[in-house]
Amino acid sequence: MASKEHDQLLFKFNSKSSYDSIEKIKPESIRSRSDHESRQIGIVSAIFLIFNRMVGTGIFATPSTIYKLSGSAGLSLVLWVVGSVIAASGLMVYLEFGTAIPKNGGEKNYLEFVYRKPKFLVTAMFASYTCLLGWAGSNSVVFGQYILNAVNVPIDRFNQRLVGLCCITFAFLIHSTAMKWGLRLQNALGLIKLFIILIIIFSGFAALAGHINIDQQPDTLQRGFEGTTGSAYSVVTALYNVIWSFIGYSNANYALGETKNPERTLRIAAPTALGLVSAFYILINIAYFAAVPGEEMANSGTIIAAKYFRNVFGLSAERVLSVFIALSALGNVMAVIFTHGRVVQELAKEGIIPFSSLFASNLPFNAPFMGLFEHWLMAIIIMLAPPPGDAYNFIVNLIAYPLSVVNMFVALGLIYIYIHGNEFEWQPKIRASLPVAVFFCASNLYLIAAPFVSPDSSNQNVYQSLPYYLHAIVGIGIFALGAVYWFIWCIVLPHLGGYILERRQVIGSDGHVRNQFFRKQVKAG
Repeated sequence: MASKEHDQLLFKFNSKSSYDSIEKIKPESIRSRSDHESRQIGIVSAIFLIFNRMVGTGIFATPSTIYKLSGSAGLSLVLWVVGSVIAASGLMVYLEFGTAIPKNGGEKNYLEFVYRKPKFLVTAMFASYTCLLGWAGSNSVVFGQYILNAVNVPIDRFNQRLVGLCCITFAFLIHSTAMKWGLRLQNALGLIKLFIILIIIFSGFAALAGHINIDQQPDTLQRGFEGTTGSAYSVVTALYNVIWSFIGYSNANYALGETKNPERTLRIAAPTALGLVSAFYILINIAYFAAVPGEEMANSGTIIAAKYFRNVFGLSAERVLSVFIALSALGNVMAVIFTHGRVVQELAKEGIIPFSSLFASNLPFNAPFMGLFEHWLMAIIIMLAPPPGDAYNFIVNLIAYPLSVVNMFVALGLIYIYIHGNEFEWQPKIRASLPVAVFFCASNLYLIAAPFVSPDSSNQNVYQSLPYYLHAIVGIGIFALGAVYWFIWCIVLPHLGGYILERRQVIGSDGHVRNQFFRKQVKAG
């Protein structure tokens, strides 16, 4: 273990660059053996960490909604290509930030590096965004739907959420009590997921040749762009669902402090995972269109993959393969809670969120138990809150909308660095380029604005009983709550307590350098 003195080495936040002081410290003087032991994520684990996060339930649950909103197979496929391009541009932006700032925490580090005024505002708003969104909730719901479909039990608002609760609880417990086994299981579920994807793709080629178990060959692909919608709301909502399926390309950025040789690992793992996933998604959609008639596909909801298996392999195969899709959802839930629990822990280690000492601890299982618990709790709340018919779509859009806001500001931050490079000591191992950053920024700006354009008709509303704009309002409200918390945390309480908040850099007992907040008393008079 590192000596206690390491915890007391403090370096004041430098106004020019928050990382200047780190470069002056010789790593061998502060690293301990525990640092090497804590870096357990290699290239293979990083690929599966990204792959498992991206390929969760999106490709098995959202194509029906995307097709229904777009109105045609042609536009639907175009949107999947657009989504892959947006994801690739985002990946380049995150690769640049990740290789320049290889720490746990992801976007939090990047936003803090650029947005320094008002002081600590972006930190508080990001903390609200991270702590109040239960990312794993939607995939837990779909896990329940596919398990119930596999055992031929009618799905209702109670049983799908009960099974989903069991799913996320299992993921929480294994990652918080046996991290190595959790990573191994996560990798194994990634292989199962890959197996299912390959089954769909290769059977899709057979379906294109007419080998299906229904009387008439679907002609959705042959009709191309026939029926394409002209509604901006429908297009952007469909694109949200596509973006949801690509979320996760930056998943390894959240755990770079636990990654072996993070720069090299990111350079190999992230593009490999995204390239495979992009190709798989297009081929899977073509398979769906080849085996599922347009009307049935539009009304399949989140169990479109089960409909596909029934039409290609028969009813028995549908039930068996539904179990494998449920396991795919479990792999995604495990990848999500693994990384986001660590972001919560990083926020706690810095003293940003209430009860920080509790959520920062690695006790009793040498894992971020309480950070994982916080995400588990929020995921349960977000699973149970929406009406049953709207639960999945609302969770998907509620998570995708604030993420678009964060992505836009991350891209804007990189653009600012390019333009005002003399203000920063910026030495990334990979560069995205200004045009890529601008494209990624503009794409997310469109995704932020478009949900406020009303649908042309009520049947284009993605919700059954909720207002079409609700996810956007709630998403903005989450950031607003962060701003309120910042005002209390940084303005009101320091004024009443006679202190100011000061952020310094600390070398922890694990050998990692992180920011930490301290109260500096102000002398009276």
